[in-house]
Amino acid sequence: MNITDFLTHLRAHAEKPLSFRLPDGSFVAPHYHITEVGHVLKRFIDCGGTARTLETCLLQTWVHDDVDHRLYAGKLATIFDKAGEVLPHHDLPVEVEHEEHLISQYPVESAAIVDGALTFTLGLKHTDCLARELCTPESCGPAPKQEKENEAAAAAASSCCTPGTKCC
Repeated sequence: MNITDFLTHLRAHAEKPLSFRLPDGSFVAPHYHITEVGHVLKRFIDCGGTARTLETCLLQTWVHDDVDHRLYAGKLATIFDKAGEVLPHHDLPVEVEHEEHLISQYPVESAAIVDGALTFTLGLKHTDCLARELCTPESCGPAPKQEKENEAAAAAASSCCTPGTKCC
């Protein structure tokens, strides 16, 4: 979900409390704070040598001991309004950074009203090879499945220990 869509939900339900459902179905504690609204720019080189960039809007949650605290959708929309200069545009995908034993980042996937709260469902991020077409077992990783099957068949065909070769 990008910032534009996220803000549309916040403004449409300004009076509702906010909740975040984690990928395992549990929820961020209801007394969390949003301590940062940030623009994250990652510049990197993939394993094939291609320069890439990745940009996100990152919301950091923080759970403290003030268990009566609640954040409402309208308040978070106001915080976004103050972050105007930090966010270069509203097409950025929104992610939530949350700490529960480890600091993790989750993409915001959807929004719905659940038990009277505006609930954002968070998804999982996964690692991946961005240069698969260049990968070989010698360069950086596993060969594609079809290539592995072809190599195994060729190895079996050229083996001196193939039945009937009388070399073993």
